[in-house]
Amino acid sequence: MTPQVTVVVPVYNEEAGLQALFDRLYPALDALHRPYELIFVNDGSRDRSPAILREQFQKRPDVTRVILFNGNFGQHRAILAGFAHSRGEYVVTLDADLQNPPEDIATLLSKMDEGYDYVGSIRRQRNDSTWRHIASKAMNQLRERITRIKMTDQGCMLRAYHRHIIDAINLCSEMNTFIPALAYTFASKPTEVVVGHEERAAGESKYSLYSLIRLNFDLMTGFSIVPLQMFSMLGMAVSLLSGLLVAWLAIRRIIVGPEEGGLFTLFGVAFFLIGIALFGIGLLGEYIGRIYHEVRDRPRYIVQAVLEQKREEA
Repeated sequence: MTPQVTVVVPVYNEEAGLQALFDRLYPALDALHRPYELIFVNDGSRDRSPAILREQFQKRPDVTRVILFNGNFGQHRAILAGFAHSRGEYVVTLDADLQNPPEDIATLLSKMDEGYDYVGSIRRQRNDSTWRHIASKAMNQLRERITRIKMTDQGCMLRAYHRHIIDAINLCSEMNTFIPALAYTFASKPTEVVVGHEERAAGESKYSLYSLIRLNFDLMTGFSIVPLQMFSMLGMAVSLLSGLLVAWLAIRRIIVGPEEGGLFTLFGVAFFLIGIALFGIGLLGEYIGRIYHEVRDRPRYIVQAVLEQKREEA
């Protein structure tokens, strides 16, 4: 039977929490009374996660499929692999750390039944540190201004997509992308729902401060050239002000004559301009780096094996 719902779960070093995930996820999906499939994508875990996933597949081969990568390619590429193997009309993504309750999948699917083709989620009560709250809010505001993509909580991976959005994403070949934002650009009727948020069942977060900053750079440079345009405008403004400053100093020298002092002020101005120039070089590097990754045309991931039950041919 073709599943109506596909749930894609990327897994990376989640040995300690997988059993707790199984104990809640399967009952939650069984309670939906809809045909479903679960796709676990092991993203090169270095612990016993692959062995645990294999054991779970043997227990529930009728609804379980496992994709094993031969290395660590990143969470979003793991999700893309799940999308490529998915068969459901509705596709839901879920993290393996149980921070989003699997029971809330039913809430997303009920919205899909109302005719929405993209259902995002907003964490009801985030149990994160203060700096994560502040950084997330600032990044959300900056991202919305630059890309016009409206996501209240971009860090929540519990989302549902209609089949036509998944098919469109599968046609894309870009190396680095932010899946929720890419899906939003393909959606014709998006919405958001409030879901729960819990402490991690086990293990540690895979996202450091650097990873979050890296993710937002990918998001902004992957969906908009506004940062380049803003820097161009800044460069024009600085050039104009610098020209006015040089003209003012020339006129002052003619009127007042040679003067001493002001050396540290000139150093300050020079360092400020050098800082802007270095930032601009870095911004250009982001875009050039994306081009570099695309023109190499390397595979986004390499699948080592796929564990699945063979379907009977009609």
